[in-house]
Amino acid sequence: MTTRTGNFPIGFRRGWTDWQKKDLKSLAAWAKQGGFGAIDLGRATADDIKILKDAGLKLGSADLIDFGQIMSTDTGKRKDLIAQNVAYVKEASAAGAKVFFTCVIPGDPAAKRAENYKLAVECFTPIANACREAGAAMVIEGWPGGGPHFATLCCNPETYRAFLKDVGAGAAVNYDPSHLIRLGIDHIRFLKEFAPQVKHVHAKDTDIDRDAIYEFGSQDAAFAKPHGFGQWSWRYTIPGHGETRWNEAFKILESAGFKGVVSVELEDENFNGSEQGEQAGLLYPLAYLRGV
Repeated sequence: MTTRTGNFPIGFRRGWTDWQKKDLKSLAAWAKQGGFGAIDLGRATADDIKILKDAGLKLGSADLIDFGQIMSTDTGKRKDLIAQNVAYVKEASAAGAKVFFTCVIPGDPAAKRAENYKLAVECFTPIANACREAGAAMVIEGWPGGGPHFATLCCNPETYRAFLKDVGAGAAVNYDPSHLIRLGIDHIRFLKEFAPQVKHVHAKDTDIDRDAIYEFGSQDAAFAKPHGFGQWSWRYTIPGHGETRWNEAFKILESAGFKGVVSVELEDENFNGSEQGEQAGLLYPLAYLRGV
């Protein structure tokens, strides 16, 4: 099934609970029966890609290997992981993978942002080059990282813009409006600027609780508990339960010639945690996105 606007294939990012991780064949059969057109995987093998193809599904994206350690403070570990990922891109792209997912996560979150940026360009350029040579794209998600530093790069226009320029062809954008919204960045303005470089979309939303903003401001609460998959004044949700203007976003992507997959990334305290809940949390967005 596809979105109404743009006719983009709808998939989902494979989760970490047993029913999703245990058996890819069973997961692919469930996805196909439910009406999905693609699945995003972690590290993808040729066998994994064949399983999806045999089930009539596309591979939405494949994760880079251990991408949280590509900027390790250990020089030897960095070099080894970069080499592993260059080889992996060549192998997986030959099997059919064309979109490789990553976040740009510094090994030293306390270092100055400008210093971490220089290291990021050094570490990811060889991998982006391998993607370019393979006719693939390395797509970067703008997850801000964990507290207290929130050091992940390419989570705002400043570093996305510079990184795409400095790393060059092969680097691209994974558009995930949920992160932009929680950071207070206009997700539609961002898309208008970066749409030509978007090669993959995460269908995830963010709900902002303005009463909680009044109560706590931008600080942590003293007594209240934070949301699962969120904090005190915001939480990640399934598409349609947050603030993303999906129809407007899809129109912009359609005009930009987007040819990728829109993949539901399920991180929602109302659905995660059980097989039944997670299946509902994937199927509800599928129905919603088909009408957008």
